[in-house]
Amino acid sequence: MTSAVADHLSLPSELEAARVLALATGLSYAGGVAPAVAWHLFETGVVHLVDVRTTEERKFVGHVPGTSHVAWATGTSLTRNPRFARELEAKVGGKDAVVLLLCRSGKRSVLAAEVAAKAGMTRVFNVLEGFEGEIDAQQHRGGGDGWRFHNLPWVQD
Repeated sequence: MTSAVADHLSLPSELEAARVLALATGLSYAGGVAPAVAWHLFETGVVHLVDVRTTEERKFVGHVPGTSHVAWATGTSLTRNPRFARELEAKVGGKDAVVLLLCRSGKRSVLAAEVAAKAGMTRVFNVLEGFEGEIDAQQHRGGGDGWRFHNLPWVQD
């Protein structure tokens, strides 16, 4: 492998650590990263940050400015997008792109990362905690984790 190819395929240290952990724990995709790490890597331009929530979620709940959008599922019934992997690959410029996927709580983005990995995209990571975080005992989100909880940049239409 030439050094140019090796440089192209190298990952930032935070993602390499996530990849090693993913391999050790048997994940089928590249791994997971904390929201603050995801923001830092996105802000510095070394990764694509792709929101996989529905268009409606992005509009009414908010989204990270400058991110790409490829819906994992659509509509209120969350009908799975059968073209997800192809659309993701096209949006980020190919199978070798370094991609971080963001959803509401970090669960749909795991499924999306698994499908991307099966399609040959081996550098796709999940943003842990998601945009809104886990649901709590009062049936609310955002009180203990998630992108917004960590006061990372977001906007609402």
